[in-house]
Amino acid sequence: MKYLTTLFLSILISSCSTNTTIDNANQNTKEENISYSNVDLYLTNADKSELFQFHENSIPNYVSNINSSIKVDPDVTYQEIDGFGFSLTGGSALHLNNMSSTERSKILKDIFSLDGIGVSYLRISIGASDLDAEVFSYNDLQPGQTDINLTQFSINKDKENLIPVLKEILAINPDIKIMGSPWSAPIWMKDNNNSIGGSLIPEYYETYANYFVKYIKAYQLEGISIDAITIQNEPLHDGNNPSMYMEAKDQAEFTKKHLGPNFEANGIKTKIIVWDHNADRPSYPISIFNDAEANKYIDGSAFHLYNGDINNLSSVHNTFPDKNLYFTEQWVGANSNFKDNLIWHTRELIVGATRNWCKTVLEWNLASNSKLEPHTPGGCTECLGALTINGNEVIKNDAYYIIAHASKLVRPGSVRIKSNYINDLPNVAFKTPNNEIVVIVANNTSVDKSFNIKTLDQPITTSLKAGSVGTYVWKL
Repeated sequence: MKYLTTLFLSILISSCSTNTTIDNANQNTKEENISYSNVDLYLTNADKSELFQFHENSIPNYVSNINSSIKVDPDVTYQEIDGFGFSLTGGSALHLNNMSSTERSKILKDIFSLDGIGVSYLRISIGASDLDAEVFSYNDLQPGQTDINLTQFSINKDKENLIPVLKEILAINPDIKIMGSPWSAPIWMKDNNNSIGGSLIPEYYETYANYFVKYIKAYQLEGISIDAITIQNEPLHDGNNPSMYMEAKDQAEFTKKHLGPNFEANGIKTKIIVWDHNADRPSYPISIFNDAEANKYIDGSAFHLYNGDINNLSSVHNTFPDKNLYFTEQWVGANSNFKDNLIWHTRELIVGATRNWCKTVLEWNLASNSKLEPHTPGGCTECLGALTINGNEVIKNDAYYIIAHASKLVRPGSVRIKSNYINDLPNVAFKTPNNEIVVIVANNTSVDKSFNIKTLDQPITTSLKAGSVGTYVWKL
């Protein structure tokens, strides 16, 4: 299927630039007298008429016109990309592990291989998240008991579903990066002795630091490397199940006197990342970075976007440019619609988070069933997975296509490069390790838009339907 622009024909006749895209399936040959680029396009339309559809060598070369232009300069570079992907929750792993080996292999290859959408980064929970079937930690005890030396520490619960699925994923993509995030410490370490809310008791700071060390080493024994950990998922949201409250001063104290020194003493290279919550509180990670003792152990900060403005993230980068930023979570609501999700998540996350220095963009979460299960009592009841899995049946949902537009083409090691932001056409550009140029563009309007993308050597003229998203690839 070829993707043509009738706009290009009109440019040859007049300066008008109001034409819209035509699918070459309705034409027998390319239009004569039009020069075509070697730029490929991956297209998703808001009406689902095309879903991450590949169009090869179908974009016309640029000729002078009055369209808006996205200008790309690959010589101006910003942050390196670690990857795009999802949270592999315990519930996601449960559904995948319950599939037949043949069907599971098929969908895992579709998600994690370059023949599919090439997901390159995963976030997993340290212990249970709210999208597990039950609340658990790796050191659960009877009421009144303590275990300072963590003699009863065990990741056996993860060996039921999560670790087997991770091993299959690693067989497909051995280079995938994994981030671990705890929703709560074991309840006996908390001041309310409950899985919901409460704070870590200071006398257990050292024990909890050792808990992280044991976790990373236990996963290493399974052949799974944890690239990074966040200290606490959503530390100022203490109403989830599980959850734990943690002020910035407490994260700083825990890091500088316990977690950082323990990692160092044990030769652990896993990155330590703070905050892991909304974009409305950039002051939280900044205050931790201001503590010189804590700062030396910390790689960066992580963000969600349930509150705040994505542009706030740049204030963290501008204050501490040596610290990395990660976007680690955003849900898709089960009662929302594809059109709204496609444009919002692309504009705010794929474009917005990366333009504001994030090395990752991760959606929440990989899979659930048609009943949006499992979840803990009090956990999320409306979180739509990127996949809906019922037995061996798999349905691809909104987040699958949103992430695909970046994960397949913007490979780890890519760097963001300069492009001008246009409100009607939010965009971000990258140079890949193969020296390809990738430009992701969303039509942030209710009308079809024709525009140009101007690179150093091969400018093009193209268009997108209202609310649609295109990933353009300049090949070697």
